Amino acid sequence: MFYQYQGVKIHCEVYGSGSKTILILPGWGETKMTFSTMIHALSSTGKYQIYLIDYPGFGKSPSLQTIFTIYDYASLVKNFLEENSINPYLIIAHSFGGRLAILLNSYYHLSIPKILLIDSAGIPPRKTIRSIFKKYSYRFLKKLRFIFPKKLRQKYMNFIFSKYASPDYSQLSSKMRCTFQNIIKEDLTKYLEKMTSEVLLIWGENDLDTPVRDAYIMKKHIKNSALILFENAGHFAYLDKPYLTFQIILSFIEDTNH
Repeated sequence: MFYQYQGVKIHCEVYGSGSKTILILPGWGETKMTFSTMIHALSSTGKYQIYLIDYPGFGKSPSLQTIFTIYDYASLVKNFLEENSINPYLIIAHSFGGRLAILLNSYYHLSIPKILLIDSAGIPPRKTIRSIFKKYSYRFLKKLRFIFPKKLRQKYMNFIFSKYASPDYSQLSSKMRCTFQNIIKEDLTKYLEKMTSEVLLIWGENDLDTPVRDAYIMKKHIKNSALILFENAGHFAYLDKPYLTFQIILSFIEDTNH
């Protein structure tokens, strides 16, 4: 199914026909393929109806024609849910999707009984000597473009950009790059204490993108939360430990004691 809001069109896949609704919010650039095993396992129980959203520019959703903030993304998902009368009992959110789940519950005050955050983003990275050096060296090299003739400046800028930008980032359009920068600079720590959902955090101990430090910060600030660490797992903990993740999801969603 497709949904359009204020000129932005997104695609959503629907699986299963159970009585409880699950919304999956993928990470940045992820599609249904990343969650195919999880979706198959959940839908085969016959208990759940599962929705998975393709963000603008990924999967079957057209690219953005404007620059977004994380609040724009959350508002888009909020309106999609409300206009289609979708009331998730559980949100499963990975990485970037965690940012949206946090805002949907704390900023937009959606009543979501349970949220599962897997290697969630939202905590600003700790500044290191290496990251600071990389930042300022890139700025310095950018200034050197003026020593080149005008016809060579863009070629020079493309060269240093290719050296400093990740492959995924360099492939984004200019609007998506600005959007990405808007997203990563937003610190969501202040919203964690406002969350009213029951939150379960799953984290890979070897996660380098959103380190375990972030998990402990979230656990500290989210009132009704618990944390499970996966040994020998990285940023995609649910792919590293698919069977364990599935068993935890079943236990979490069916637990009515909280």
